[in-house]
Amino acid sequence: MIKKELAHIRKQLKLDHDMLEMFNILNVYIMKESNEIYHYERQAFALLDREKQELYMANFKKLLTGELDQKMFELKFQEEAETPSQVLLHQGLVTGNPEEWQDLMLLLVEKMLADTKYERDTVITFVHGQYFKPTKIRNEEAEKSEKDEMFANPFILCSVNSTEQQRKTLMFDYVEREFKYNVFVDPIIKLNSPEQGFFYPSVTDNYSDMNRILYCTGKANEPNLHFIEQVLNAEKTVTAQEERAIFEEIVKEVAGDQLDASTIAHVYEEIHRVIETNEEEEPPKLDYKDVERMLTVSGVENVTMEKVERAFQTVVDDKNYEIKASSVIPKFTSKSIKIDTKIATISVSPQDLKYVRQVNYQGKRCILIEVDEDAVIEGFTLSTETL
Repeated sequence: MIKKELAHIRKQLKLDHDMLEMFNILNVYIMKESNEIYHYERQAFALLDREKQELYMANFKKLLTGELDQKMFELKFQEEAETPSQVLLHQGLVTGNPEEWQDLMLLLVEKMLADTKYERDTVITFVHGQYFKPTKIRNEEAEKSEKDEMFANPFILCSVNSTEQQRKTLMFDYVEREFKYNVFVDPIIKLNSPEQGFFYPSVTDNYSDMNRILYCTGKANEPNLHFIEQVLNAEKTVTAQEERAIFEEIVKEVAGDQLDASTIAHVYEEIHRVIETNEEEEPPKLDYKDVERMLTVSGVENVTMEKVERAFQTVVDDKNYEIKASSVIPKFTSKSIKIDTKIATISVSPQDLKYVRQVNYQGKRCILIEVDEDAVIEGFTLSTETL
């Protein structure tokens, strides 16, 4: 799955969209005290009140919002599992019997309850639907509309949401003309902040990929590994944050702990160039050969293929490991690199890192930033000193 495919799915998640069909929805309420199913309810999505439909749609869209490898992870299923979730999901995907679909989803809930203690009452929501995507780009001069030929993609989406107790309130009764103390005992389902969930199957080149699943987490770079491995029976994932740390450790193994800002800037520029020039559907990855080339052209001395290969083996115990380029560097257009010091944190865009240096001035380490205009602090222009 790539960003544009995920964006297309999110785009369909709204009411009355003619390229989306919602069949059934199943809600399962879990009590924290017993860690058991307290109640479950299946309904045809079309029969829900419109206000409820809107709340659920907002929840589903929120679940599928975020960066790949940070909040969403495309995972492969494990080849061996006692009760493979892939089989349950695939059966649920193809069945036309709502009761059979419900029973299959409840088996997944049982797997979610095993070896897991929920801190709050929790609601697990499943929805069975189907979205469509054109098979070709629309031709304005063609007689047929782009909707005449479509890919139909059935899916199962699951959202796990915790609950919270309503706050005690003081109310004014207009009829009785008096202030009243009111206590609400019914819990609120936090549909605006799903904790985790999944979308099955994943999509590759407009086709449903039954061997992959999209796992979603509520907090960036904090996937629930127990849920991934024991509930979904999927392979363990590596977050973008972890891959960035892996890259940094490999570079340190090869070039040492200290690099000047210009060299770091050149490394980032090389990675950015790889991302921008990539013509493949899959996002580009960096192996030890790519890292060796980048460090060499960036001016790092004494870099050899063997040295980088050993660094990969030392850090990740796999010399053939490949790092996603997008995980290593922030986007040049939107994010900054932070320079942390005891006094302040300085944010610099990656392409401007080459204008930053650490220098020794009168026996003290200083950060020197080259600028082409006067620096302004709170409306005051800094005076210029000659060192």
